[in-house]
Amino acid sequence: MKNDFTFCPSCGSKNIQNVRMRKWLCADCGFDLYNNVASAVGLLIQTADGKILLEKRAKEPRKGFLAFPGGFVDPDETLEEACVRECREEIGVEPVSLSYIASFPNTYEYKNIQYKTCDVFFEAKLPENAKLHAQEGEVLGFEEVFVRNEKELSGVPLAFDSARKTLGLWLKNKREN
Repeated sequence: MKNDFTFCPSCGSKNIQNVRMRKWLCADCGFDLYNNVASAVGLLIQTADGKILLEKRAKEPRKGFLAFPGGFVDPDETLEEACVRECREEIGVEPVSLSYIASFPNTYEYKNIQYKTCDVFFEAKLPENAKLHAQEGEVLGFEEVFVRNEKELSGVPLAFDSARKTLGLWLKNKREN
């Protein structure tokens, strides 16, 4: 991973340093740029027959692995607005309800840059008889899988550990209720 500048974007000096992966600082002009965490959302959608709806990723990172519908939150967008937009874009359906599950940190590696994210997960309900449409270039297709216990969860090829943690917590909460 290459998360360093070779020169200051402000003055061009080569005297720029990465301070604990938290910020970049130029000793010559005082330029500093913080490496803040990006927000992303994921939607846990349970089908009428109790399966979990997942999409097969069409792009790196983790192309071909399974993920919840979701993505990065746009500037000036709430988490809930991002959920609705991402669901509409990626599966062609707007959810009728959202309820918060949890958030987990994640590392998202893209084009040799390591991004730190806070992935926020919601359980979403879709309209009855919704027809799914995979977003071209983003989603290769859909898989519906049973995840009723830890053994089933361990067999799902999920793209991101934050999704695995969310499903584990969701299962635990279902058992307790």
